[in-house]
Amino acid sequence: MTAPARPELTATELAVLAGAAEGDTYAAIGARLGLHEKSVAKIAVRAGRKLGARSITNAVVLACRAGILDGRPQRHGDHAGYEAHRKRGERGKQICDPCREGEKAYRDGLKAARQAQEAA
Repeated sequence: MTAPARPELTATELAVLAGAAEGDTYAAIGARLGLHEKSVAKIAVRAGRKLGARSITNAVVLACRAGILDGRPQRHGDHAGYEAHRKRGERGKQICDPCREGEKAYRDGLKAARQAQEAA
């Protein structure tokens, strides 16, 4: 018996499922992602359909079982969040904007520290 096909979820769908896994409301998820609460609800439904879920809770469980979510608290908007996207095989536009910006800030900080060390 083969494992079921892993559905392709967008970075936003993954962020919504991760927020739901943390117990966040659609309003809180929307505030973090810069989306309206109703948009988050529609995204959750779309992600749930892709997973074959009956509810958002069921979608989170199915995403964990499929290895899409690992069930652990997720970092978001920093280097660790960016690396979590990469470990899931996401590249380019699949990585959410806050995590890309967090990675840029992280790399800029490393570069500044390296330049300061070289100047000393």
